[in-house]
Amino acid sequence: MSEWIDACAVDDVEEEDLIRFDHEGRTFAIYRSHENAFYATDGLCTHEHVHLADGLVMDHIIECPKHNGRFDYRSGEARGAPACVKLKTYPVQVKSDRVLIDIA
Repeated sequence: MSEWIDACAVDDVEEEDLIRFDHEGRTFAIYRSHENAFYATDGLCTHEHVHLADGLVMDHIIECPKHNGRFDYRSGEARGAPACVKLKTYPVQVKSDRVLIDIA
């Protein structure tokens, strides 16, 4: 069962960047790629639970600000040590200039 929630406006996320989104005690990261596509993952690094929104986005990679672990935000796959557990990803849709994520 889907549970679509309104995460942010399209313009809240700059191209090739991300923002933090908190909802009901959970933290998510919302990304906008250089192709203008939107993605969502858990907002905390799987290595040391640091907020990814403070990290650096390069191409389709988010780099954790604490130990430089890297993830492909499209798939959640860990791409660089010390991160070895993938991020949970969430379906995203854009409607009327709003970014919605399915957190179910």
